[in-house]
Amino acid sequence: MDALTPCTLTPLARIAHPKGDVYHAMKATDPGFAGFGELYFTTVHPGVTKGWKRHTRMTMNLVVVAGGVTFHLHDAGIGRTTSHTLGDANYGRLTVPPGWWMAFTGTGDGTNLVCNMASIPHDPAEAVNVDLATYPLA
Repeated sequence: MDALTPCTLTPLARIAHPKGDVYHAMKATDPGFAGFGELYFTTVHPGVTKGWKRHTRMTMNLVVVAGGVTFHLHDAGIGRTTSHTLGDANYGRLTVPPGWWMAFTGTGDGTNLVCNMASIPHDPAEAVNVDLATYPLA
């Protein structure tokens, strides 16, 4: 991430094992851990973009567990969008604090599976959605 965004991209460990690899995601002692509300998975089809959404209280900790996903983060205060792609080629965790507009695009050929370790349980009243055309994708 650049100096303009308080989001954090953390490389994560993959441990090779002959019966199946282990993929680390997050520990309570990791930077970016903001409490635990719920953990959920979402898919996004190849070439499809979901968003824009801005959480007012939730910190998201996002890990792509299958495929590839590009996350687009928009700072409405300065009118700038940045993007980061996670997946097999770049395994890591993206921490997004409340207040940032986010959209995400499936970039893998098959199933693109995102895990969100959210700081609070889902609450539709704390999120704002706008049309995808509202902000540019980076």
